[in-house]
Amino acid sequence: MARDVVDDRLIGALHLLALTRAGLHHDPAVEHTAFQAGTLDALMAGRFDGDATLGDLLEHGDLGIGTIQHLDGELAVLDGDAWVIAADGRVRPVPPETRTPFAVVCHFTPTARASVSEPLDLRALHRTLDDLAPANAPLLAVRVDGRFADLRLRSVHAQDPPYPPLSDVVEHQTEWAVPAATGTLLGFRFPDATAGVEVPGYHLHFLSDDRRVGGHVLDLTRVEGEVALDPGAELHIELPAHVGLGVPGAADRAEIARLEGGG
Repeated sequence: MARDVVDDRLIGALHLLALTRAGLHHDPAVEHTAFQAGTLDALMAGRFDGDATLGDLLEHGDLGIGTIQHLDGELAVLDGDAWVIAADGRVRPVPPETRTPFAVVCHFTPTARASVSEPLDLRALHRTLDDLAPANAPLLAVRVDGRFADLRLRSVHAQDPPYPPLSDVVEHQTEWAVPAATGTLLGFRFPDATAGVEVPGYHLHFLSDDRRVGGHVLDLTRVEGEVALDPGAELHIELPAHVGLGVPGAADRAEIARLEGGG
């Protein structure tokens, strides 16, 4: 069956392909391509119901981040398994039938690796990732395995309809500090021109090796470990019937930065 293509456009060097859910099912899973459900604009507007399931997305990737239905926590997909970190900090596995309004995954196939032997803070880590990444890679999937210190993490509470905008939810987010943890920092870097479709810049989540600690990364003071990067130039997006692609790059970057709050 042919893919149901809603839109197909080029933003700089990043190729965006928007699909219905049926189209996502027939979209081939390929290396160096990210697959996404929903858009950041829709999430910011309080559209916390999705129609794609995590099972749908996991057919297209084994590493990723996002959230789940009703905005019920921070999602981390690592080694093909999906975990969600709730607002109370608890980490639990997520069944594949769980729907998501916003998540992005890829089949992580790193082409660049490096060891971080000298401790780096979050900003220094971003610079290291930028230096390691190919200059012509608009999309970058990131995995850092190692030891971390002074993590500041956050998550959000599940919401009930009628849903408030994301800005109201973030006002009541929960944050916690983790003095030290061993685990994985994972996520993506997207170009500024995708603001509103995605989070521009770095968007990173953390998941500990023992699966007891995790969350959206707001800050950290030290990381030592192994860095792996998977560059790409394709982002395929599943759009629910009530969600449009919008105008990529037109979103309020200051508001996105305030909602993201850091890493």
